[in-house]
Amino acid sequence: MAMHPLRQRVHALLEAAGLEANGPGECDPRILDDRFYGRVLRQGSLGLGESYMDGWWTVPSLDGMLYRLMRHGIDERVHGLSSWLDDLRALLLNLQTGRRARKVGEQHYDLGNDLFEAMLGERLVYSCGYWREAGDLDAAQAAKLDLTCRKLGLRPGMRVLDIGCGWGEALKFAAERYGVEGVGITISREQAEYARRLCAGLPVEIRLQDYRELDEPFDRIFSIGMFEHVGARNYDTYFDVARRCLRDEEATGGGLFLLHCIGGNVSVTHTDPWIGRYIFPNSMLPSARQIAACTERRFVIEDWHGFGTDYDLTLQAWRRNVEAAWERLPPRYDARFRRMWRFYLAASMAAFRARRIQLWQIVMSPRGVPGGYVGPR
Repeated sequence: MAMHPLRQRVHALLEAAGLEANGPGECDPRILDDRFYGRVLRQGSLGLGESYMDGWWTVPSLDGMLYRLMRHGIDERVHGLSSWLDDLRALLLNLQTGRRARKVGEQHYDLGNDLFEAMLGERLVYSCGYWREAGDLDAAQAAKLDLTCRKLGLRPGMRVLDIGCGWGEALKFAAERYGVEGVGITISREQAEYARRLCAGLPVEIRLQDYRELDEPFDRIFSIGMFEHVGARNYDTYFDVARRCLRDEEATGGGLFLLHCIGGNVSVTHTDPWIGRYIFPNSMLPSARQIAACTERRFVIEDWHGFGTDYDLTLQAWRRNVEAAWERLPPRYDARFRRMWRFYLAASMAAFRARRIQLWQIVMSPRGVPGGYVGPR
């Protein structure tokens, strides 16, 4: 009997990545529902992720399978209608207006501190660790925070701004280790409340505030893992805010701004459809070209440091933590949520491992550091 055309096409795509449907390998998907084939071809990544959430297929090594698909470019050959609709929305709308920007805070960052406390380790730092000399997650996150402070040359008495402060760990670290005072802003109520408790007694102010509302002077600015939510239509505004808030006294050599963000290899206008629907609504990854274009006439790029493969290690550590904690977490994190979260972490690992996305720390100054800047590593 001839194989159904939809099944035949999906099998061919899998074979191009060295995979076999229902094969014996740990990266070979086990198809449990024949509706899987049509759904993936119609909807691309959205269909792949949703069908995994619905239990239509499983695989021993989820990140291994997704890595092979990405490394061989299979995901780029199957987009689906949802991707085209996202292209149209991004063309017609600003998906990251002040009102829309708050959706990611409500949908993702306000999921519950209990989930993130279980996953992120000793420090609630929801961004890539620095593993050069670290042997575990907590050491890698401490190394990343210290690297950030050293790149900015923080000193006692400086006033520091954290755009997208999360749960406050970076400002707490900077205040305790380097003697600075600071302001942190977030659009997540859960994060703001937690950060205020964490930083109690330190010269740190935590605000529930959109970055567009900022207009006050700071000696140093950093933004860790927030730029991915800004959107291409707002990049100019974002960099204008950073520029107007960064002191630029010639006598002191001016200020420094550190941008820590995930980046893509190509310029886009929206995120992956599955990620946009279930994880980070209205987000998108900037390209190097988009970032560089927006720094013109605003900043001098002093240092550009990439360590994206460290994010694969960070995500693996987060997965170990959360898998060990599921049974202790509230029942609202049900079986479908767990499959969603597993797909999110595994797809992220695969994308960094395949070098499809990167992690950058970029240091900028208003007019160039006199005598030059040497970034620590």
